[in-house]
Amino acid sequence: MAHYAILNEQNEVIEVIVGKDETDTETLPDNFNNWEEYYSNIKNKTVKRTSYNTRNNEHLNGGTAFRGNYAQIGGSYDSESDIFYPPKPFSSFVKDATIADWVGSVEKPDGDYWWNEETEAWEEYPAPPTE
Repeated sequence: MAHYAILNEQNEVIEVIVGKDETDTETLPDNFNNWEEYYSNIKNKTVKRTSYNTRNNEHLNGGTAFRGNYAQIGGSYDSESDIFYPPKPFSSFVKDATIADWVGSVEKPDGDYWWNEETEAWEEYPAPPTE
């Protein structure tokens, strides 16, 4: 069993399906080279395989990471880096292919901080009240 992401014309993930394992070529219909091609033909959209066990460019079980992340509906596929990105959290965030995620223009400090999109800066959460 493998998972496949269905993409729209802007390379946004609009659906994720369960399909045939990419190594199962015995049942692959003749005129297709792989399952991505087969599902693309059925869906009439671009289809890319995605790894359920890949997050932030790391494989959860110690295997080889594949395409950065497991595809999420609302996320996107970057064809230049061959990476799935989660949905963009803020308009000012940029892609970081090393971790296959979106990052702010300023590195997040350690601790409890939130991103202020208006100032494009990390701001510390208020300290909890003391009694």
